Amino acid sequence: MGLGEAILLGLVQGLTEFLPVSSSAHLRIVGELIGSTDPGASFTAITQLGTETAVILYFRRDIARIASAWWRALRGDHGTDWRSRAGMPPGQASDHDALMAWFIVLGSLPIVILGLAFQDAIEQTFRNLWLIALTLAGFGLVLGWADRVGAKQRELTELTGRHAVQFGFWQALALIPGVSRSGGTITGGLLMGYTREAAARYSFLLAIPAVFGSGLFQLAKSVGDFGKGGTPGFGPTLVATLVAFVVGYLVIIVFLKIVSTFSYKPFVYYRLGLAALVVILLLTGVLEPNTAPVTP
Repeated sequence: MGLGEAILLGLVQGLTEFLPVSSSAHLRIVGELIGSTDPGASFTAITQLGTETAVILYFRRDIARIASAWWRALRGDHGTDWRSRAGMPPGQASDHDALMAWFIVLGSLPIVILGLAFQDAIEQTFRNLWLIALTLAGFGLVLGWADRVGAKQRELTELTGRHAVQFGFWQALALIPGVSRSGGTITGGLLMGYTREAAARYSFLLAIPAVFGSGLFQLAKSVGDFGKGGTPGFGPTLVATLVAFVVGYLVIIVFLKIVSTFSYKPFVYYRLGLAALVVILLLTGVLEPNTAPVTP
């Protein structure tokens, strides 16, 4: 993988990570179209560290507040004094933030457990382009249906432990390229009655532990193997990750404004169109269903 290819794939990762269109599917497709092989699940997971760093930067105040409230709760410090000084009702805001931290932990368990259980399939079988075309189209229709029938009334302040776990299982569907991490959690949120913006914001926060865990795991596993067996080298991977960070931060700003106003129909149509294009390219031999790099 050359520098130009790395920049392009980083751009693709940054543009698609937070949209409900599946960044892993786009990296799989674009990686082969530009003359390279499938960059692989490890490359995808590592470049996602860039986009998740953008999430931490954008939501830094929310994350700091949640982490601080969680730490105080673990210590048994209810913080009545500081809330009084801030003019806040005793317990209300801090308790919600501490609960949010626990909900993120609960919601992260499904993808961690299923990710470890199906690691080989994730890195090989699930990257078959026929399957990706199917999930792009099928889950696009599910997203459109959820956006149409969802009540869109619940806010994040109404999140419960049961809903947090359900969000987690929806997120875990993204282990299959073509589903989309944000698309999965947003779809689940809409079906549970949450507003578009609430579902989108929670999808950002819920992704942080899973994506960082997966990315750091793949990074540690790939040390010494960069550039071998068809896998991208460390330099191109780093460049792609940095590009993904910059582009991803800009996309977060735009996306949250879009979902507050418009429906998800454009994303549904895009997914259906991309799925049809992938099928055509497969039938004409431009793309191969399985081209995952061999791990040395």
